Amino acid sequence: MKIAYIASFPPRECGIATFTQNLMRSIGGNLHTDDSSGHTTVIAVNDTGMEYSYGPEVGFTITQERQEDYYNAAGFIHNSGAQVCILQHEFGIFGGESGAYILSLLNSLRIPFIVTFHTILKEPTWLQKIIIQKIAQNAAAIVVMSHKAITFLGNIYEISTEKIHLIEHGVPDMIPENLLPSENLLQPYQNRRILFTFGLLNRNKGIETVIRALPKIMTSHPEVVYIVLGNTHPGVIRTSGEEYRDYLKQFADELEVGNCVHFIDRFVTEAQLAYYLAHVDIYISPYLNEAQITSGTLSYAIGAGAAVLSTPYWHAQELLENGRGILFGFKDSNQLAEKINGLLNFPNHLDALRKRAQEYGQRMKWSRSGKKYLQILQHIVEENMLIPVNNTFSVIHLPSLPPFDLSHVLRLTDSTGIIQHAKYGIPNLKEGYCLDDNARALILGIMAYRRYKSPEILQLLPVYLSFIHYMQRKEGLFRNFLDFSREFKEDVGSEDAFGRAIWAIGYLVRYAPNSAYREAALEIFRQAEPHFTSLHHLRGIANTIIGICHYLCCFPTDEGLLGFLSVLSRKLTDAFRLHASETWQWFEEKMNYDNGILPLALLHAYEITEEDYSKKVAFNSLQFLEKTCFRKEWFTPVGNQGWYVQGGSIPLFDQQAIETMAMVLAYNEAYHITRKPSWLHKMYKCHAWFLGENELHIPLFDWETCGCCDGLQEGRINRNQGAESTLAYWISHLTVTKAMESGFGLNLQLPLPSQEEAIL
Repeated sequence: MKIAYIASFPPRECGIATFTQNLMRSIGGNLHTDDSSGHTTVIAVNDTGMEYSYGPEVGFTITQERQEDYYNAAGFIHNSGAQVCILQHEFGIFGGESGAYILSLLNSLRIPFIVTFHTILKEPTWLQKIIIQKIAQNAAAIVVMSHKAITFLGNIYEISTEKIHLIEHGVPDMIPENLLPSENLLQPYQNRRILFTFGLLNRNKGIETVIRALPKIMTSHPEVVYIVLGNTHPGVIRTSGEEYRDYLKQFADELEVGNCVHFIDRFVTEAQLAYYLAHVDIYISPYLNEAQITSGTLSYAIGAGAAVLSTPYWHAQELLENGRGILFGFKDSNQLAEKINGLLNFPNHLDALRKRAQEYGQRMKWSRSGKKYLQILQHIVEENMLIPVNNTFSVIHLPSLPPFDLSHVLRLTDSTGIIQHAKYGIPNLKEGYCLDDNARALILGIMAYRRYKSPEILQLLPVYLSFIHYMQRKEGLFRNFLDFSREFKEDVGSEDAFGRAIWAIGYLVRYAPNSAYREAALEIFRQAEPHFTSLHHLRGIANTIIGICHYLCCFPTDEGLLGFLSVLSRKLTDAFRLHASETWQWFEEKMNYDNGILPLALLHAYEITEEDYSKKVAFNSLQFLEKTCFRKEWFTPVGNQGWYVQGGSIPLFDQQAIETMAMVLAYNEAYHITRKPSWLHKMYKCHAWFLGENELHIPLFDWETCGCCDGLQEGRINRNQGAESTLAYWISHLTVTKAMESGFGLNLQLPLPSQEEAIL
């Protein structure tokens, strides 16, 4: 069995790096093989700006903030012949916001993996919770190191405990007494009583609590010395240098105990660490708060049989129970001094504490931990070999759709209309309103009322319709922006906004819940009619075409509107004819925003006119857009950082929700025209972008607020949940759920679309 390890790795000075090396060796020992025999490969993560001289076991390196490395790592693992992966997860070692880039690697893996969670937060951010849930969902097994971690995963992260395994943090099997006398690291401290703390130095370590206790300790035991072993954490060095260490030295001097506090600023070997732990009097773990689900340093101390005093953080409460150690209050230097003096005054108590720790430490040896990991890995590999491979069909594994819920839309809506922007899930009143979003909101309201017939939804329609009416000028054009005090912010809005208003009004004409709505819509529509043929911008034209088509479904013999439709459709097809070539099947020299709306408009036009050239252009451009946006296994719309210029590169970010909505609607319309289920397959794939099948593998839909995040950015999600993105999600949602009624559900096996079907 070949195993791939994904983590930091020595010589990087990092607790997880040491953990990974020890785990690899212990599993190798249980396999009765060494590391160089072809049974192991390591994918090592380098922190930003750093490179390391790795040994031969490291086959691939990831630069922390380079997302492409994560995808390439998945390819390396596949080609390496590995049968299973082990991931060591800690938010801080991976790139992207909260380490989101690791999802790119895991989503691309073709073999099973298990994960060891080193940090499980009680109060995670929205993104941290999503990342843990996504990793856990896809992992074949989960390993944690405390019972508290299991409780958190179940209660906070809503993860089934069935595949969670408790394996305590491993500790070395070595015997410290085999060090040569010349390596007696404690020679300078002969005849001293040694208090000891080790680990990468940062402010959460709470070293000042021990220093503050020293004057009271030294009153009874002047022979005491306090040794602080370890480098400053690399992340702290980058941001603050040695500020914390310097502060501690100054603080010790102020308390006149500076001569008794010794800092050893280096990263020691495990043999040296074992020597320290075996020969010091008391090990102290003075963390400042409870939020420590796993402590490798505490595990090592117990494993070495040290007498331990610790603050009651989560792992300490569990590991030190039954008299294996002594707890003292956070920042409580008086209590610490009292407990240390008590132990030093009664050596038999100190010896009993060491004995209980040593007895428990035997069960934590790496050899035992490695055996438990190996048993899990062997079971997973055996199970994976029984799963048949089927390359003929693609099963649509779209995540379960959330129930329809307009609570965030209602949150953004007041008596004037829908607020265009939000700060996270809170309406941003400073930005006011816009016609674009109120037009989309009207479309959503009509769609929702048609489906659910809810009186609550019906009450929204006059809000959005009256806003559109208020923004229309006397000659029929529209303003777009309105501030929160209901003052216009411009004289005339864009052609895009005009077109979106016509789309919404035409949709209302077609699907009005009663005649009063239709009559009001007709008045707005006819007032705008004189401006239809003077439109020049393609997206304004496309939106207007869609609105006209909906109108004509209600009034199919209106010759004037049929003429307008013909003129506007020709503007789109002429633009395509002007710019298209064999390799560039598009309407302009670049793809920018809301791209799917252009083929969508011509598909609607074809339904009314049955004009073959409109159909041909619609499907050719849709196929070209599809090749652009499905260049990976998931939907990847053109980013708005520079757009996609003919002959240039395709920008990856920022990705916007309206791009996805336009494609969902375009594929849905293609299905209605052709009745070929392959279009539904593509529609579902697009909609899955909202729910996590995207470049970052993080959902944009927020199950807590029922809003949608404003976009995918490099390494992060834009957590603001404005009207545009939220409306785009719910319009797409209703489109997809309606398509499901046709009989092609989300878990149905659909044949992969052939090339001919992709063309038409």
